[in-house]
Amino acid sequence: MGAEADQVKGQAEQAVGSLTGDKDLEAEGKADRRAAGAKEKLESAKHKVEEVIDKAEDKVEEVIDKTKEALHRK
Repeated sequence: MGAEADQVKGQAEQAVGSLTGDKDLEAEGKADRRAAGAKEKLESAKHKVEEVIDKAEDKVEEVIDKTKEALHRK
């Protein structure tokens, strides 16, 4: 289940628990919402790391190409 779906599930559980007085369900909903928030942050961090890796790979390729060009000029 995706982070957004977990967030909605948690909100629903928390609301139902609150309305029915079921403290366990309400607490489970809060926990699910917190877990979903953590999952979203982790996914965001993963995406940023992937972007950095892609940029680094591009720079390495650029340096390799420039080095090859310099060697061919000699």
